[in-house]
Amino acid sequence: MGTLTQIKSRSGASLLALGALIIFALPSLLVGQTTGSNEAETSKADTVYRVRPITVTVTRGPREVFRTPKPVVVLDRATIQEQNPNTITDLFRNLPGVDVSGVGVNQTRPSIRGQRGARILLLQDGIRMNNSRRQQDFGELPALVDVGSVERVEIVRGPSSVLYGTDAIGGVVNVVTRRTEAEGLHGSLSYKYGAAEDQSRWSARTFGASGKFSYNAGLTVRRAGAYEAPAGTFGNVTLANDTPVNNTGLEDKNWDIRLGLEASEGHLITLAYEGYDAEKAGFGDVSPSAFADGLPSIEILYPDQRFDKVVLGYEGSELGWSFADRVDIRGYGQDNDRVLTFGLAQSIGPGATLAVDTRNVTDITTFGFRAEARKLVSEQLLLTYGIDFSNDDAVGTDQSTTVIVGFGPPMIFEEDRPQVPNSSFQSLGFFMQGELDVTDRFAVVAGGRFQDIDAKTNETPGLDDELVSKSDETFVGALNAIFEVSEQVSLIGSVGRAFRSPNLIEWFFNGATPEGSGFQVRNPDLEAETSINVDLGLRFRNRFVEAEVFGFRNKISNGIRIEALGTDVGGFPAFQNVNVEELIYKGVEVGATGFLGNGISIGGGYTYLDSENALDPNSPVGESFSQKLTSNIRYQAPGNRFWVQYDIRHNGDQKEVNLLDNPIGDLLPSFTVQNVRAGFNLFQSRTGATHRVGITVSNLTNVLYAEASNASFFRPEPKRNMTVTYEISF
Repeated sequence: MGTLTQIKSRSGASLLALGALIIFALPSLLVGQTTGSNEAETSKADTVYRVRPITVTVTRGPREVFRTPKPVVVLDRATIQEQNPNTITDLFRNLPGVDVSGVGVNQTRPSIRGQRGARILLLQDGIRMNNSRRQQDFGELPALVDVGSVERVEIVRGPSSVLYGTDAIGGVVNVVTRRTEAEGLHGSLSYKYGAAEDQSRWSARTFGASGKFSYNAGLTVRRAGAYEAPAGTFGNVTLANDTPVNNTGLEDKNWDIRLGLEASEGHLITLAYEGYDAEKAGFGDVSPSAFADGLPSIEILYPDQRFDKVVLGYEGSELGWSFADRVDIRGYGQDNDRVLTFGLAQSIGPGATLAVDTRNVTDITTFGFRAEARKLVSEQLLLTYGIDFSNDDAVGTDQSTTVIVGFGPPMIFEEDRPQVPNSSFQSLGFFMQGELDVTDRFAVVAGGRFQDIDAKTNETPGLDDELVSKSDETFVGALNAIFEVSEQVSLIGSVGRAFRSPNLIEWFFNGATPEGSGFQVRNPDLEAETSINVDLGLRFRNRFVEAEVFGFRNKISNGIRIEALGTDVGGFPAFQNVNVEELIYKGVEVGATGFLGNGISIGGGYTYLDSENALDPNSPVGESFSQKLTSNIRYQAPGNRFWVQYDIRHNGDQKEVNLLDNPIGDLLPSFTVQNVRAGFNLFQSRTGATHRVGITVSNLTNVLYAEASNASFFRPEPKRNMTVTYEISF
């Protein structure tokens, strides 16, 4: 569906000046993020063809990004192959408006426009991955999806509740898996080594098609140790030596198989099974003795996690029915078993210590379906409508042991009272969205959704609490418009209402928090968050530059925040999730790529984020960076023989955060990190197999730093790290 644009290589003082301006002022925001992964050299060394990126997440149908009335970025398969990330989230660090939460090989999660965890909806092929048992600030693991199975990643900045329902209040990440159309047998074998964490990852994939049958299957096995943070100073924290960041390694594996059968022309049946198994994955922590005195030692570990998912789908195209031209129906079931352990050791006086060890075992079983249809009502109007349903059933057990030493004989207290009762969370939604071409240059996309949420507690061994049932009924709508001033310039405006229902943790959790910061008191009276978001933007493109700028304002009503109650429970300060009347998030995102010719491209950018509690400006609500500046330069050799890229990212100081007595100080300090990447097509064997090698040196200057959302519970990033990947594809 994309258009092809031929770009003739040119040089000159004016173009170089423009490129210099772009590299210092604008971030790359197009497919591959200036990796050049869209570019294919022709027989002429001075000619490059670039395919325009396509998105399906915003409108549920293929649409060129330039003509999409929402801020969206697409990372394609070539970009994923080049950067070979641990999870797809690791591709987000240099994107405008996007941040990363979490550390380690598999624990990173996305943050969009200052929102993270349950306010970001994670999708796989349009099916929600979020479940209602995750902590508010965590969200589901993108690592559940093997990066080798991913065709592209689409990131929508801003709410998308009309099409996808609850949780899409800050943004959407849609992981689109690979489809097979090529006849015959194909596949790849790859190995990745990471020096800092001693990572070893093996991956094998095979895919192909024969007549009406297609398949795609893969297996990835990985083992990694805990990495080290470099010596240095970050705020008031100083590490005298390279220091281990405990529990950042793991052993895990992904596997998947996807089958397709074209029952008849325009009728495709698909069946997919995928699984994930992880051991010894951790939250990440630095021993306090390395940088401060008197702080508690905290360890959060996921000793075991097992995830299984089955999806059965039907896709009908060019149907010509009175109510639909295209139909997509998918039913799915998944089971997510995980173990969480929490350990705290704290000095409570001369010769006296307090040690707390807890263990939570949770099993979340989910089933659901999504059915949607598209109908071209007229030459100007395309309707998308449908229904989706999901049901989470969560059961769990908790065990806790507290030991106090130093006041006579050791005092031991044991508790097996569940912190969250066995409970269920059910969601049913009806949606409709229309795309109207008012004129050849002006288009409007508008829609609405009715959503019903029902949550309830069930009989739970060890609990005699009164059973609780909660219900939310919400209507949301959105209006998006795009006006193409010319082939080079388009103007975008959107306004939409989104919502997020409280999850099972927010409604029903009653116990010590995993971070050891206090005791959380349950609040079944929480109401759903709602938001009004406004976006205004401009996109520009010609043969040499592609750029966009967006400004946004997102007002969240009944925002859910955790607040101190001013009392103690079991010796811990008491906290509770409460509704805050008005939270406001606003910012500016600017991005561009410049093509200088002779295989050289440049990009760069700037992001500004601001957040406030409107009724209590002195209560900081920031959970991400305040400003981010990125730039990069890339060279792609003729014939795609090799490429090399240098990028740099600067995050500014962040003051709008609640650090309390954090040893970092009263603000999150700025940092600058640099990376160098390169890839080489080595040779093609007689059998037609292509051999490639990729090399990345990250944190080139070996600085000590932590991403904004990882700094308050100090979890720094790795020291200088070299990653090498070898791939054979056939």
